[in-house]
Amino acid sequence: MIGSQRNPHIDVLRGAAIAIVLVLHFALAYGLKDSPLGTLFGPAFVNAVALNGNFGVTVFFVISGYLITDNSLRRWGSLARIDARAFYLARARRILPPLLLALGIITVLGSVGVPYFDNADGDRLLPASFFVPAVGSVLTFWHNVLMQSAGYFNYCLNIYWSLSVEEMFYLLLPLAGLLLRRTWPIVLLCVAAIVIGPVYRAHHADNELFYMYGYLACFDAIALGCLTALLAERRAAPLPYARPLRWLAGALLVAVYLRGIGGHEVFGFTWIALSAAVILLTAHGQVNGGVAGSRTLAPLRWMGRLSYELYLFHIIVLALLRNLFDQPDVGYATRLPLLVLFIALSALLAYGVQRALQSLRNRDKSGLPSPA
Repeated sequence: MIGSQRNPHIDVLRGAAIAIVLVLHFALAYGLKDSPLGTLFGPAFVNAVALNGNFGVTVFFVISGYLITDNSLRRWGSLARIDARAFYLARARRILPPLLLALGIITVLGSVGVPYFDNADGDRLLPASFFVPAVGSVLTFWHNVLMQSAGYFNYCLNIYWSLSVEEMFYLLLPLAGLLLRRTWPIVLLCVAAIVIGPVYRAHHADNELFYMYGYLACFDAIALGCLTALLAERRAAPLPYARPLRWLAGALLVAVYLRGIGGHEVFGFTWIALSAAVILLTAHGQVNGGVAGSRTLAPLRWMGRLSYELYLFHIIVLALLRNLFDQPDVGYATRLPLLVLFIALSALLAYGVQRALQSLRNRDKSGLPSPA
């Protein structure tokens, strides 16, 4: 976001990232290679597109690091002058209302034993009381750590591991500014995170709960986003050859994505993050242009604006669909229509939640009484 204007390039990138996350979760639930898409494009290509969606989360981390740093620089002038109280309150106002709603839905349905909402994974069934540490870990930034000890235990809740990574970044950024006081130590801290990330993933390449979900496995992507914002802030003029560089970075991102995560756990995430960072750098300050007016990319821009709500609520929609349509009963001809239905329902729910919460915020700002 640039002032009060959104950057359409960022919205498109964010829309693409959430789209591949949705496709990943649908493919894990129902499969896509045995569908008309598999016949049209080939099973190998469909699997490459559908099953590497965790790279989309890496793109989100880069965007988050970039936007939070850029907005903080614009508001306070430097990271050392961040007003921690104002920063935390702003993050809480954005994150908590839709998150609490999603957690409430999952907890209520899971507590009464609705499949895919309860604390069950495989042959294990944890009691409803496990929602206390599970939900608590989401709200206190260590759900990914809980998963590393408990394994996969709740179909809906477990996707919120990435929110814990982002929340930890939100917690640490003002503290880093307060303690380090100057930009160059923060830059060194980001460089250290970028170096540590592949090393950490290399030591845990046999366990996705660590190489994919650990703080140290993800902070390098956030750090690249932070460095991108710091570099962009110091440039007085637009980046030369921005468009060809952006296309080159986009091509690299697609190539690494299609190559896949398997066998490339160590540096695959680094290349995805670096590609996304270059796209953000070349798009810095460009609130107009071809992407802004492209009708073809309008759905991705729209999804990008809804990405947080889509992230929170799509898994609820998918869990409900899995209760209605068993995987063995979903055949070749029905997988693609079900995918379309899943995306449409997720988008409608996300849009409804966003509009409802925005309406409540506007009503509170206007001083009008909230509805009973």
